[in-house]
Amino acid sequence: MAKLPLPLLLLSLLLSLLLSPTTAEIKNLKISADNRPMILFEKFGFTLTGHVTISVSDVSVTSSLPNLNPSLLGFFLLSEESLIQVLLELQQNPGFCVLDSRYITKLFTFRDLSLPPHPSFNQSYPVSAPNEYSLFFANCAAESRVTMYVRTEVYNIDNGVKDYLPAGLTQLPTIFFLFSIIYFVFLGFWAQICYKNKRSVHRIHILMAGLLLMKALNLICAAEDKHYVKVTGTPHGWDVLFYIFQFIRVVLLFTVIVLIGTGWSFLKPFLQEKEKKVLMIVVPLQVLANLASVVIGETGPFIKDWVTWNQVFLLVDIVCCCAIIFPIVWSIRSLRETSKTDGKAARNLAKLTLFRQFYIVVIGYLYFTRIVVFALRTIAAYKYQWVSNLAEEIASLAFYMVMFYMFRPVEKNEYFVLDEEEEEAAEMALRDEEFEL
Repeated sequence: MAKLPLPLLLLSLLLSLLLSPTTAEIKNLKISADNRPMILFEKFGFTLTGHVTISVSDVSVTSSLPNLNPSLLGFFLLSEESLIQVLLELQQNPGFCVLDSRYITKLFTFRDLSLPPHPSFNQSYPVSAPNEYSLFFANCAAESRVTMYVRTEVYNIDNGVKDYLPAGLTQLPTIFFLFSIIYFVFLGFWAQICYKNKRSVHRIHILMAGLLLMKALNLICAAEDKHYVKVTGTPHGWDVLFYIFQFIRVVLLFTVIVLIGTGWSFLKPFLQEKEKKVLMIVVPLQVLANLASVVIGETGPFIKDWVTWNQVFLLVDIVCCCAIIFPIVWSIRSLRETSKTDGKAARNLAKLTLFRQFYIVVIGYLYFTRIVVFALRTIAAYKYQWVSNLAEEIASLAFYMVMFYMFRPVEKNEYFVLDEEEEEAAEMALRDEEFEL
């Protein structure tokens, strides 16, 4: 048996653990002249009533081997618990074919295909042991390329009805719908506050209202998207609206954070050149990040560049998260310098305190949604994957509420309107702060 490229094979197996699964749908795929030893199609949490249906057609294999063994190519299911055992088998014997492992659930090999001229296969398999499985195609024949049409359908049966969402994500339509209602109510309260304090409303408050609207619309589309996937296996076009509102919402969120961090509309009516450059960097990067998000969500790990798109998305997200911190730091530094010269110690001390608090809130939000949520998604049992989504939405709602409260439009904002009696105490505090620095 030909020796397989072990590093590539191990990497393919590890993808099922490290990368987030795509939305489980009915998928129709075309594999063209693909020589990868492993292809991960999708990841799905099965219950006792789980099923997987695979249909392949127009299969052709080109190989340099004179007598190709069709048993070296086939589909199988692999659970996370069995992954370590399979990796040990491959390490002990790099030429070992994963289709021969006793730790996998082999579905079928190319030996089971119908005879030419139109080799095909169509079979549905019940999942006897409920668990989270990754659906793989293995090509253990070195220097061979596979071309085929593949249709996959994975689902659980709930009260006699097919549920195309994994066991751990079937609650998502309800969660997203409830949070969309919360954001619509939030938007109503914000509009009321802005109306009552019309004299104190700035342009940033209008952008903040737009952010709430986009967040609510994004969630309602996500709920409909997941609902249709749950019921029919396809999103019925709701995924397009979801990506549109997600793009607008993410761009607005980063823009609002940058503008608030620069003090635009609160401290000054204009942006400096370095602040404009931050926006010019963040917005195009968010366009790239959302493009990567669409590719990741709408294709799947079976495409050759899926890992690259995941890396692009991760890198861009990290760069944007770091970039939006700089304007807040600049504002804090500017307020500290201004407080030494303009004679308005109390006012500047209050603003300095406000932006320091905002800096901590932003850092906390980014840390939680990027690290803690990922940790929850990784360690949670497959039946409770929805907990990470719920935690992310709760953290986002808390961040929005704190940010909107801190920069709400009120005529006598505790941060911006202070009594003259506080000046002397503020000057003392500033002197103490300079001494500590």
